[in-house]
Amino acid sequence: MGVDVWTAPAGDDSRATAHALLLSLAGTLVSDPVLQHAANGRPEIPGLAVSLSHSRSRVAVAARRTGSIGIDLEDVYPREVSGLARRWFDPAELEWMAGDLHAFLQLWTAKEAVGKALGVGLRNSGLRRRVPFGDGPVGSVPGLYVVRLPLDGAVLAVALDEPPVEIVLTEHQGTALRSTVRSRTSFPVVVRGN
Repeated sequence: MGVDVWTAPAGDDSRATAHALLLSLAGTLVSDPVLQHAANGRPEIPGLAVSLSHSRSRVAVAARRTGSIGIDLEDVYPREVSGLARRWFDPAELEWMAGDLHAFLQLWTAKEAVGKALGVGLRNSGLRRRVPFGDGPVGSVPGLYVVRLPLDGAVLAVALDEPPVEIVLTEHQGTALRSTVRSRTSFPVVVRGN
């Protein structure tokens, strides 16, 4: 099953930008998409599984026709994360990340993406949920898979309820889009952007 992921600069109102980007993406998959929100705030578009995330500098949205999906995005910039890691990560995760910010963000975004795919976010011990160090099945939640996508200056994770055949990542930076193929996962990731 294919998955579409779009990113864009956050602009002045990252939430509004994320909503507009999600509706644009949804419009490529269904006619006349309508964005709604569940009682817990989760975005919904009838006929699609969708997820969104926003950081200080950019937004990311994901959509697919069936199944469940979760996405999380974090900017990479210097910050202290060891206290958060010691509070929420188990000893194996702490050892693997070894104080490295990028490794911390890989775990954090995967945990957030898994929670979104489950429809619960980080509630119910979401940060304590074990995720793979690389791409692959989530051992603590059978049937879910995590994939990290290449994105300069950020860490982007997607969680799905089946291994995807293809993920198309489209980076919106301007009006001209170009495509290249990168293979950082065990399945094709098509990257479009300028």
